[in-house]
Amino acid sequence: MTRKTAIAIGPETEHLPAAGTPAGYPGTLECDVTTLLGTTVHVRPIRPDDAERLADFHRLLSPQSVYFRFFSPHPRLSHTEIEWFTHVDYADRLALVVEVEDVLVAVGRYDRISGTEAEVAFVVADAWQHHGIATLLLELLAQAAWMCGFDALVASTLPENRDMLHVFTHSRFNVSMRFDDGLISVRFPIGPAYHHGVGAPR
Repeated sequence: MTRKTAIAIGPETEHLPAAGTPAGYPGTLECDVTTLLGTTVHVRPIRPDDAERLADFHRLLSPQSVYFRFFSPHPRLSHTEIEWFTHVDYADRLALVVEVEDVLVAVGRYDRISGTEAEVAFVVADAWQHHGIATLLLELLAQAAWMCGFDALVASTLPENRDMLHVFTHSRFNVSMRFDDGLISVRFPIGPAYHHGVGAPR
């Protein structure tokens, strides 16, 4: 899959696995990225040892960002949720984190919901929104999902979450939407054949 986002992917570098990296960890998904505002961030698959960082990341989100992600007030993640979010198999379930100086600033994930479809979701720290990071995560998750045999991604978002809707409608994918039970359901096929022109990333 070819990526031509307005966010620049830096020169490929080999990242040594961190201590305690789980079996099957896809180190090839790690990359350094320059955001729209010129900051270099590091993207990598989530690891079990991210538990504390994930809890801190979630705790510092604004109530609105939490509500847009979980559709309800949810100020803290439970131990069970943290365990579920940080332990993935990197195929049927994958999460990518974006970090700056070892601090998480965004998390995106997909989870298989059927044979060839996965549900995607992501959240960006308030101070890092509108840097193009959500667009980057969508691209990287779609690429990884396609390489794992998926042919479509789906998502649900609140109608008032205009930034997230912008990410989908201005992506490289042929997105279809429908309103159902107070949520907007999004679906789009993935793979090189389904790319088209792209608008400004968020």
